[in-house]
Amino acid sequence: MNKNLQKENFKQKSLVAKALDLRAALFATVVVAGALFWSSQAEAAALDQFKSFVSSTQSAKGEFTQQLVKVESGASKVSNKSSGTFTFARPGKFIWTYQKPYEQLLQADGEKLYIYDKDLNQVTIKKLGDALGSSPAAILFGSNDLEKNFTLKEAGTKNGLEWLQATPKAKDTTFDHIGIGLRNGVPEAMELRDSFGQVSLLTFTKFEKNPAMPVNQFKFAVPKGADVFQ
Repeated sequence: MNKNLQKENFKQKSLVAKALDLRAALFATVVVAGALFWSSQAEAAALDQFKSFVSSTQSAKGEFTQQLVKVESGASKVSNKSSGTFTFARPGKFIWTYQKPYEQLLQADGEKLYIYDKDLNQVTIKKLGDALGSSPAAILFGSNDLEKNFTLKEAGTKNGLEWLQATPKAKDTTFDHIGIGLRNGVPEAMELRDSFGQVSLLTFTKFEKNPAMPVNQFKFAVPKGADVFQ
């Protein structure tokens, strides 16, 4: 099997590839959290932490890893592992860069989404539109009005994290619900569960809140010689 065919198979199986259809949720890109106050005895509940983030964080950057997890015969099977970096400024501006195993860039300037495949030197351009609203991307990149598009509730403690469950109110989304795991007011994990029983698990490191950014940070420049599709 040649490299190009392997790559296509990888993309078809990955929830990241579903980002090409904005109605399927842009991509499994992302989770959020932010600074909040602690009580002297215990960490605030996940929902309180999350709402504190939304009200206080306009931009952030960090690193991520992503993998697909399936449970078969009681055992978890991990595949399609990828990693990279992200930068965002709400609402609707972000740079999500996959570095391994294949290089791919997803970038939005608030109006359009640009998907750049480095190996193919190909750019796909889509309107960002209202599809951001009920997608997982809205949690990180969207407006403050999350409860308009999601039903939010506490999901308990697991693996040392306080979890929040966000269920899309729209009926035509790919994901049944989205889990957000927080510790010390900072996101460490996100689970995207689809109707086929698959879970896309993202973990986050080096999360930096409200960093200084250049004015043209999210302006996309088409690489020289790249094929452009709209």
